[in-house]
Amino acid sequence: MFDPPLGGARYRVAYGGRGSGKSHSIAQALVILAYMQPLRILCCREIQKSIKDSVKRLLDDKIAATGLEHFYQSTDTEIRGANGSLFLFAGLRTNPDSVKSTEGIDIAWVEEAQTVSQSSLEVLTPTIRKPTSEIWFSYNPRYVNDPVDKMFRAGDPPPRTIIHRVNWDANPWFPEVLREEMEWDRKRDPDKYSHVWMGEYRRDSEARVFKNWREEEFETPPGARFFFGADWGFSVDPTTLIRCFVNGRTLYIDHEAYKVGCEIDRTPGLFDAVPDSRKWPIRADCARPETISYMNRNGFNVVAATKGANSVDEGVEFIKSFDIVVHPRCKHMIDELSMYAYKQDKLTNEVLPVLEDKHNHCIDALRYALELYRKSAPVVAAVGVGQTSYWRQ
Repeated sequence: MFDPPLGGARYRVAYGGRGSGKSHSIAQALVILAYMQPLRILCCREIQKSIKDSVKRLLDDKIAATGLEHFYQSTDTEIRGANGSLFLFAGLRTNPDSVKSTEGIDIAWVEEAQTVSQSSLEVLTPTIRKPTSEIWFSYNPRYVNDPVDKMFRAGDPPPRTIIHRVNWDANPWFPEVLREEMEWDRKRDPDKYSHVWMGEYRRDSEARVFKNWREEEFETPPGARFFFGADWGFSVDPTTLIRCFVNGRTLYIDHEAYKVGCEIDRTPGLFDAVPDSRKWPIRADCARPETISYMNRNGFNVVAATKGANSVDEGVEFIKSFDIVVHPRCKHMIDELSMYAYKQDKLTNEVLPVLEDKHNHCIDALRYALELYRKSAPVVAAVGVGQTSYWRQ
């Protein structure tokens, strides 16, 4: 982040998850840099209705921590150094005229940059025009189409850009109290963990279909009763095979096969990557009878899934009734469980009781695998987004 020295870059970007120490490191660096040479530093964010919304308190804390109270004078609205250094604070959207009129800035620090609008970026960039001036961005990623991400991560970044991804595991002072929270999220809510702690893009938690799963290593017990399910790929869709087993109210997924553009004559080899796939029946999408026939001629026992009216909704709700444990090697299943979602109204963002038909190839295979098991399970309760949930008593 701080190499090359000041003036050697135009943009410095630090993004990542909670507990990485991004803001603390930047604040301390700025306090020390402004002590070493006179600098005019603009600290800004999208919305700043008062000085309480700014990073001024953090800078004051770093001044105290570095023993530089004798050097800096902190007022209600700014921080001045004995050598002429000056820290200013502004909201890009709340007071854009103040930003535009600011001159001679050496460093502009944009905190919480994930919320900054495109129009604010267009105000800020030409304002910071001193020959060796720099603009620093720190943020936790939110959505892939946020302007700051489109500027720096959606392709080639602007010239003289330095980008660092920093997460909790790069922070040697990561506090134990946060470690406990992080470990809990990692075990129980991998989607939340990936966004909050690892700086991945946010997925709408209300629209997410599956929240009842975790990634965890486990040993498959001897004598397990396996369920196999397959979904056939097309030109851009993957062919998938899933192996799972049930223990009480817990569904374990221990192996997967996944390949986009898999030719039919390569499918037996793909399925052979999943242990015991030739020993157990495989329930598969009935839409490809020629593929089922081919696989059976090549030593597999593939049975067409019945499907039928409401089979998708009912199958998904049945899966939701379990606690799901996914082995880390099943990476595509993990991705789909994270991303599978209900549709949302484009105007109101209301979550609709309609499943999106994407990120579901492994999940379709899992539905087929459990089809007979679901049909033999009594209805116990009705839950979910306008659907019925089942589980075996």
